[in-house]
Amino acid sequence: MRSDLMKKGVAKTPHRSLFKALGLTDEEIERPMIGIVNAQSDIVPGHIHLNNIVEAVKSGVRMSGGTPFSFPTIGVCDGLAMNHEGMKFSLISREHIADSIEIMAMAHPFDALVFVPNCDKIVPGMLIAALRLNIPCIFVSGGPMLPGRTLNGDKVTLTNAFEAVGSFNSGNINEDLLLNIEDSACPGCGSCAGMFTANSMNCLTEIIGLGLPGNGTIPAVMAERVRLAKTAGIQIMELLENNICPRDIVTDKSIKNALVADMALGCSTNTVLHLTAIAAAADIKLNLEQINEVSNSTPHLAKLSPAGPDCIIDLHYAGGLQALLNELNKYGLIDNTCLTVTGKTVAENIKHSKILDSNVIRTRETAYSKDGGLSILWGNLAPDGAVVKKGAVLPEMMVHSGPAKVFNSEEECVDAIINGGIVRGDVIVIRYEGPKGGPGMREMLTPTSLLNGVGLDDSVALITDGRFSGGTRGAAIGHVSPEAASGGLIGLIKNGDIIDIDLPNKKLELRVNDEIIEERRKNYQPIKKPAKTKYLKLYQERVGSANTGATIQI
Repeated sequence: MRSDLMKKGVAKTPHRSLFKALGLTDEEIERPMIGIVNAQSDIVPGHIHLNNIVEAVKSGVRMSGGTPFSFPTIGVCDGLAMNHEGMKFSLISREHIADSIEIMAMAHPFDALVFVPNCDKIVPGMLIAALRLNIPCIFVSGGPMLPGRTLNGDKVTLTNAFEAVGSFNSGNINEDLLLNIEDSACPGCGSCAGMFTANSMNCLTEIIGLGLPGNGTIPAVMAERVRLAKTAGIQIMELLENNICPRDIVTDKSIKNALVADMALGCSTNTVLHLTAIAAAADIKLNLEQINEVSNSTPHLAKLSPAGPDCIIDLHYAGGLQALLNELNKYGLIDNTCLTVTGKTVAENIKHSKILDSNVIRTRETAYSKDGGLSILWGNLAPDGAVVKKGAVLPEMMVHSGPAKVFNSEEECVDAIINGGIVRGDVIVIRYEGPKGGPGMREMLTPTSLLNGVGLDDSVALITDGRFSGGTRGAAIGHVSPEAASGGLIGLIKNGDIIDIDLPNKKLELRVNDEIIEERRKNYQPIKKPAKTKYLKLYQERVGSANTGATIQI
């Protein structure tokens, strides 16, 4: 066993002494040692209950003859970090999480690992760590939050709370309804109820094969979630016995399965950042052209909040992700031979699954569109690509041209929206918010929510070298690459320049002739925003481009 490195032989007498200081018996020391990576904290609603999930995992491990040890990792709540300096530390936490797990699992050579994440960057950070370490691993998330209900019966999620700010400021709702939405939007523990980044990544973890069926959709408050955690604890011992490791499961074929499901579900644009980083950790080549190829051939079968009224619990009751996979399998869009942590193939897992509510999971014949919910855009503004959640864009904004309103930070843009500086037809440009330029590549949920709240989402587009929350809807185009701080054309845009957006043809163009662009470039000096902390400075100096996952370059 891998753990023999710290417990076997005469030379490990002091090591066993330390284990006995933990209260372990000789029998427990001799058993396989299973690390449980616990992202619990009291500041993140998606994580506040994770100790209960971890205890259930421990029960499963012990039932199957293992000795469990939990250890922590950090987690940023993107909602709480939104629209202030804290958001600069969200994406970079993914790298720290992966690094810290690698440190713990190498310093203490566990035989296998169970990962217990829930929210945005924690899931991909843990996936990256699992692929680096490549010892038997399984994931069990904390589960999605339930949606709330307002006094008038409307279903609400965190996105509605962000949008309510704009609605209130523009006089579209009164203070009583604003408070009611505040009180109702997040009714309890779990990852926020829509197909935002956290639930997108928990769903894709199940699709890719590292989470058990139900990992992405069983609500946090259900006993079924606790039973799933116990099953994960049992199953990690099976994976250990058969030496099934993450790189046996995460292959180019299972990554493609995840992309297909991503397009069918219309997941968060952040999945593009994370799947490229996860693929890199597994030494699998994945580029934005491949993502568009998958999107072009995959029907959009589900529209969950913020793109539609349904939430993750509705997807769960509609048959869950296994039913979605079974439907996609009928069209030959997935590779059903891929191995999963059940020890079975995708085909074996899905054979009894079926759609229980065709209003939530549609078929190809009734799909929202013939292509996927995400698209990569190209053009002189984004020669290395940009990403849009096409499934959450209104029909009238699929093709749009308008004058640029340029801002060098999120805060400048927010002030303009609140104070009436944005008018119908505008194309907002927020630059110097990319991985290097921010630094940290902040999410832009506040400006997009304000646009919706003031009633401009049907006539105003927004492009940025930053990124968006999974809760963003509207003509919001992010990850523009190269970013302004790296000399990208987005840094040369001036107020009034016409920007052409054509989502059906995947085009993003600045309508300024090449001679003018070259003249502007002669005098162009990219702004370098200072990093205010040591860790942020390190990230700014070593981070790569968004089109390759915004990973640290070594």
